[in-house]
Amino acid sequence: MKSTISRRTLIAGAFAAPAVLSLPRGAHAATNLTLGHNAAPGNPRSIATERFGELVKERSGGRISVRVAGSEQLGNEQSLLTSLRTGAVDMTVNSQGSTSALVPEIATLGLPFLFEDSAAAFKVLEGPIGEELAQRFSKVQMVPLGWWDNGIRHITNSKRPVAKPADLKGLKIRTPPDPMTIDIFQALGAGTEQISFGELYVALQQGVVDGQENPLTNIASSKLFEVNKFISLSGHKWESSPFLMSQITWTRLPAADRDIVKAAAKEAGDLQRKLFAENEARYNSEFRANPKLAVNEVDKAAFREASAKVIDTWRSKPFGDFVDRLAKTARS
Repeated sequence: MKSTISRRTLIAGAFAAPAVLSLPRGAHAATNLTLGHNAAPGNPRSIATERFGELVKERSGGRISVRVAGSEQLGNEQSLLTSLRTGAVDMTVNSQGSTSALVPEIATLGLPFLFEDSAAAFKVLEGPIGEELAQRFSKVQMVPLGWWDNGIRHITNSKRPVAKPADLKGLKIRTPPDPMTIDIFQALGAGTEQISFGELYVALQQGVVDGQENPLTNIASSKLFEVNKFISLSGHKWESSPFLMSQITWTRLPAADRDIVKAAAKEAGDLQRKLFAENEARYNSEFRANPKLAVNEVDKAAFREASAKVIDTWRSKPFGDFVDRLAKTARS
């Protein structure tokens, strides 16, 4: 059964669209940009967005400022995407699941067991597949500035170890609003419920859901392990975090400012990927060493078999040709 829990709408009045100030003739105008995301402080996404703002300010000589608002201060990911399309927010580092509501093809990056690791995924995204996705984002008034890492994902819950798909039966798993993740967990026999990431800790604590799925980095930075002691290393899918800019904002920027933004996004993205990889290795070790947690491997062959029909389901969609190209590229 699928249901939705929505967080309260947050007012973003203090974070308006870019303000271009009138200056004397010959001077460059000051530009103020906003960047919203849902990650907790200390998460690689949070650190890298702050670094992005610093780089933009440095390289523009202080003329362009970026106000970064994390932890859903400007609303959840769905509302951030709406604000992006209207120009009320200039940028967001969002999730693959939420953005798939606008560009359904991006959800196919999360086909079950498509990528062995993040490096394999980025190799695909930095070729024609990534270019095609960028074109599709342009049709919904968004400009991708980069593909950040949201990792290989694993299952946590408060009830029992999950070693085989049958262990998920009777468990209610929180998923993002991502049709691919929902399809995977329903194929594995779990119940699913969509809850905003900012509300997830409390939902797990109160037993609204039994478990969830995320990379180890997100499990650590949002302290989900405090309320889910069982961590099962399923590695069932990979996700990106697209860094997106409002096309309204992009078209307002002079070419030189666009170059500054793109270069800063590339450097910040490289930092995010590096920190994410380091965190995944670190938390794998720390979680295994923590006597209060129970970390286990899963029968991946059984998980692959149980989720295989998801690939056929997605091949039957209107963009099935994209699914085939993606799968072929991932295998090459």
